[in-house]
Amino acid sequence: MAQISLRNVSKTYKGGVKAVEDVNLGIENKEFLVLVGPSGCGKSTTLRMIAGLEEMTEGKIWIGDRIVNDVPAKDRNIAMVFQNYALYPHMTVFENMSFGLKLRKYPKPEITRRVHEAAEILGIKHLLERRPRQLSGGERQRVALGRAIVRKPLAFLFDEPLSNLDAKMRVQMRTEIHKLRLRLQTTFIYVTHDQTEAMTLGDRIAVMKDGKIHQCADPITIYDKPVNKFVASFIGSPPINLMDGRIIKKEKKYYFDEGKFQVKLVEEMYPTLAPYEGKEIIFGIRPEDIYDKLFVSDAPLENTVRATCEVIEPMGSEVYLHLNSGRHPFIARVGAHDRPEVNRDMDLVLDMSKVHFFDKESEKTIL
Repeated sequence: MAQISLRNVSKTYKGGVKAVEDVNLGIENKEFLVLVGPSGCGKSTTLRMIAGLEEMTEGKIWIGDRIVNDVPAKDRNIAMVFQNYALYPHMTVFENMSFGLKLRKYPKPEITRRVHEAAEILGIKHLLERRPRQLSGGERQRVALGRAIVRKPLAFLFDEPLSNLDAKMRVQMRTEIHKLRLRLQTTFIYVTHDQTEAMTLGDRIAVMKDGKIHQCADPITIYDKPVNKFVASFIGSPPINLMDGRIIKKEKKYYFDEGKFQVKLVEEMYPTLAPYEGKEIIFGIRPEDIYDKLFVSDAPLENTVRATCEVIEPMGSEVYLHLNSGRHPFIARVGAHDRPEVNRDMDLVLDMSKVHFFDKESEKTIL
């Protein structure tokens, strides 16, 4: 069993800098958990404390049924895969993969069996006699994975392992890591700043900022039901559109007034948003929930706004329209066939059933 539990874990550096603050997190056996957030949010520090490479200031960490606060990294039976691969340049692939087993004095036949087994899983048997300088970035990453696999650890910890690869190789390696997880059936904790990696790999995602976990849930919940403005804006590509405005009431109907346009709220929203009447509020809508009115002929006028198309970004199967209401810039993600003229006004339909609202002061989700 490789259940991992962090309880009230904090890390404060000299000078009072808090890298991690009161983190509580439970990772189930065989779960793939992703820690995601901007640079400096504390995700790598959290991972290194689990690995035993960083001392915590407060709290307790369990791996399985034992507290490992005072257990050295080498005795925690977990394997870490680093961003820079950390391969020995003078050793062959075989020697790099077997090095940890040799230190632990495994018999030679067992070492050979484990290395060849891991190399077979990763498709690198033909590289065993090469040295790191003779390998591509993707091949080096596989060797680093192989070195972790041969140990058969309770859990794998990944610290931004794909950040040094080009875009095409990152996509390929994401798939390889997902296949590896399914084959090995053990616990994975994965750190990244790339929300696409987080959404595609994780059973659950823990979104961090300023040393704290703001939300931990499955990817769809994180995307559809963010708990605050930060989570909503960090997860999603292109990011969610955020606009300041206020809630107003006209003829017993509630509207969001952006300043240049007004859109009617769905009636189910009235009880929640009525207390905000006349108050400043933050309105959020994802780019895929904005449509060109030309292709939504039956859309109600109360959901239609006018904006200027400033830039068009063709993305192959879809197009990003960079728009401006006259007060706020925003983005719509539309079909490849939809390419309006640049610097011309166009009518857009907002899917008001999928919008988000955030409190102006606390930035917590209202709706």
